[in-house]
Amino acid sequence: MLIEFTKMHGLGNDFMVIDLVTQRLELTKELVQLLGDRHLGIGFDQLLVVEPPMRPDVDFSYRIFNTDGTEVEQCGNGARCFARFVQARKLSFKQRLRVETASGIISLTTDRYGWVEVDMGKPKFEPSEIPFTPRATTKIQNAYHLNVNGTPVQLYVANMGNPHAVIRVDNVLEADVETLGKAIESHPAFPERVNVGFMQVMNQRHIRLRVYERGVGETQACGTGACAAVAVGIREGWLDEGEDIRAQLYGGSMIIKWQPGYSVMMTGPTAFVYEGVFSPDGLMAQAGIKPTPEG
Repeated sequence: MLIEFTKMHGLGNDFMVIDLVTQRLELTKELVQLLGDRHLGIGFDQLLVVEPPMRPDVDFSYRIFNTDGTEVEQCGNGARCFARFVQARKLSFKQRLRVETASGIISLTTDRYGWVEVDMGKPKFEPSEIPFTPRATTKIQNAYHLNVNGTPVQLYVANMGNPHAVIRVDNVLEADVETLGKAIESHPAFPERVNVGFMQVMNQRHIRLRVYERGVGETQACGTGACAAVAVGIREGWLDEGEDIRAQLYGGSMIIKWQPGYSVMMTGPTAFVYEGVFSPDGLMAQAGIKPTPEG
């Protein structure tokens, strides 16, 4: 059995996309890990899966897996690629889609230039909504001082369908993303782990951002991370509310807009890289894993 897939990216945040509307495949954690291996499989930051809708008021179900095989709630760059993919595969001819994710329903709108606007929903900031459960922390207004390996780190928290910690830095290029990001990502204060954003405010309508994504590491771009960073920046008065904010990442720039009390809107480009096929049983056999018999 061969499964068709498409490789895409949103600002360098790369995805393997599989249509499970017209194909059948049982995705196990081991298979996702193999597919995500850049040496033995296909390689990606996240695997995106298109499935038939589970309810009548949405067009598709949208599932997301990290390279470690864990399923996650949301992926903003992936959502834009999802919209372009279902149109290219002729699974839908709508310019505006309603898609169900593990964290709720999102709306995707494609323009004639191939850019996609995503209604990411309202950000959440309460610790219980992240979830964020520090045993001992100091809170000053909206900022938390978290003990990370004996060092207090000031951060802000937000949920954009998935959990984010945001740290404001003077120079994002000099930020210790690998070490500090990894330590915070798996910190006990974040029971579901967390994506860690390092934000430099250039002016009130421009930020630079690097993100250490949970279960992946630093990526070229992170859509939900950009939304969380901009929402925090507007909440703190560093950025203009209700205006287009340019979020600049390694892979390029996207536009984020938020008016408190409303949804965060994210707009950005997508790109198709290539299409291919793979054999699930062949991959599993090469790795010495016995395939699960189909029921």
